[in-house]
Amino acid sequence: MEEYLQEGQLDITNRIKIKYKDILEDLGEDSGREGLLKTPERAAKAMKFLTQGYEQDATEILKSAMFKESYDEMVIVKDIELYSLCEHHILPFFGKAHIAYIPDGYIVGLSKLPRIVDVFARRLQVQERLTEEILLCINNTLRPKGVAVVIEAAHMCMMMRGVQKQNSVTTTSGFKGAFENIETRTEFLKLISEKLS
Repeated sequence: MEEYLQEGQLDITNRIKIKYKDILEDLGEDSGREGLLKTPERAAKAMKFLTQGYEQDATEILKSAMFKESYDEMVIVKDIELYSLCEHHILPFFGKAHIAYIPDGYIVGLSKLPRIVDVFARRLQVQERLTEEILLCINNTLRPKGVAVVIEAAHMCMMMRGVQKQNSVTTTSGFKGAFENIETRTEFLKLISEKLS
């Protein structure tokens, strides 16, 4: 995380640190006590890290690893861990993304799909928009025959506050092109639910 904070980010981090100190004091805490002395700075650095997706370009990440290839069957990367912050309460939501695409002349380096999940997840988000942003980025950049994205996540804003339902999981999905066909979509959903033997 330290490497992430470039020189130009220090002013922003310091401004955020001051705000966190004010929040602690507004909550009734003593920001000068030993356990909290460095908390505003640590929290500011953590927030910058968790929202670094605003400074990254998912399209450029995909374009950096596109290769001409005749392969035209389904490519799936499943169980991609994701961690994001709900924009309504700035509380975490976390889970897994499953992505598939059917190439149409180009494939993309497999590591780039988790990378673009991170780019969009490391912003203040709602799960529905996160799903759509990943879907559209792949569709508009790679121009495949089809794209599918499914995200399953648990939301701390539902688990720690509000309805306090600890076992609820939210699933969102998006489908473009060939995955709008029910047979192709069913094949994808079957494959992401199965375990390799």
